[in-house]
Formats: sequence, C-alpha cells, structure tokens
Amino acid sequence: MIKVTRFNHSELIVNADLIEFVERTPDTVITMLTGRKVLVLEPVEEVMRRVIAYRRQAGPIVPRLEGADAAPALENGA
Repeated sequence: MIKVTRFNHSELIVNADLIEFVERTPDTVITMLTGRKVLVLEPVEEVMRRVIAYRRQAGPIVPRLEGADAAPALENGA
C-alpha cells in the first residue's frame, strides 16, 4: 500500500499491487486494474519511488528459483 494525495489535499492509501499504470497528463493519473483513475498531487517519479519502496519492503510474492534448484522444482510441477 502507498499513500498519495488527491487534488483536494486528502490522503488516499492505494493498493500498489493493483496499479496498472501511472501517467503524466500533465497531472499525475494512477490507473488501477479495475479501470478507476485517481488524480494525485505527487509527480510520476514520486509515485514510482513509493511503489518500488513498497515492493522492497513487502518482498517477493513468489520465491525466485535459480541455478541447480530451478530444474528439480520445474520437473515436479512446482
């Protein structure tokens, strides 16, 4: 979840996992996977920074398999 500020200066908590894209139009618009659009005061770069920070804090959703561990996991259907 990331905190952003609407144009009326109210704070909004957005589920970063549901963001489809962020665009500058010239205002910053966050488009959610649901199609809902949120107009925010933060610049695109700041929204990106917050999403990246959130993802680093939350950690990977699916563990990454590398090297010798990857092949057996794939063969077993994992």
